[in-house]
Amino acid sequence: MRFMSKIVILLSSLFFAASAYADSIWNMPAGVTPISREVYNLHMACFYVCCVIAAIVFSVLIFSLIKYRKSKGAKAAHFHEHLSVEIAWTVVPLLILVALAIPATIVLKQIHNTDESQLTIKVTGYQWKWKYEYLDQGISYFSNLASTQKQINGDMPKNPWFLLEVDNPLVVPVNTKVKILVTSDDVVHDWWVPSLGVKQDAIPGFINENWFLITRVGTYRGQCGELCGVNHAFMPIVVKAVSQNEFNQWLSMHRTVGYRNNTHTIARAKAAIKKVTKKGVESL
Repeated sequence: MRFMSKIVILLSSLFFAASAYADSIWNMPAGVTPISREVYNLHMACFYVCCVIAAIVFSVLIFSLIKYRKSKGAKAAHFHEHLSVEIAWTVVPLLILVALAIPATIVLKQIHNTDESQLTIKVTGYQWKWKYEYLDQGISYFSNLASTQKQINGDMPKNPWFLLEVDNPLVVPVNTKVKILVTSDDVVHDWWVPSLGVKQDAIPGFINENWFLITRVGTYRGQCGELCGVNHAFMPIVVKAVSQNEFNQWLSMHRTVGYRNNTHTIARAKAAIKKVTKKGVESL
């Protein structure tokens, strides 16, 4: 009895250590979106089920090894089949899997439900950068790695966000359901931001849908999650979540900049056409 109580105490300490591990830096993040928290809760439920199963199995195993060891004169029983045991070890795992599959299916359905989205952004992967297009606002730009070549070569000190910083982050408002349409212009990429609970393949010729709703102002980072070529490691993602007022100001500023850029582009194009036409007339 004293031996069994020691085993129970040991396993309890391991269980509480596992609970502490759940909040450590080694575990997946709970995230800042409803979906990321649902995924985290599902992950922890599976983790605790595994802990309970491991505790039961190893308790029985250790108890059997010590209680019925040969040095105590124990003799192994000889039997071949046991119908009840075989039914039990088939039905019990099946019930556990079904119990885990039901909430997993519910979360999976929520992940792909993009209804009632308030903002739609097209995300296109290139080798090795991202392009963001705000379809209803008429804004588009590229997001490139901001870490310098000297930092990559080791000629300059690296900052804490080395290889995880960009020149133009994706800017979205908090408490807004954002639908992303993910595709690629060349090879297969993967738009992955762990804190948002989003990991969506970008496949050439296909558009995959996903969504997120960030509940907390902040900056959230990710990377391309699919091996896409020699500079795969240099394709970070930065999402900046701001208040609705800040987002409106950002929209106004980028619309003005975009209008100016388009005006200059059109003016240059007209000048080039006029120049070519004039040369053509002069040659005639």
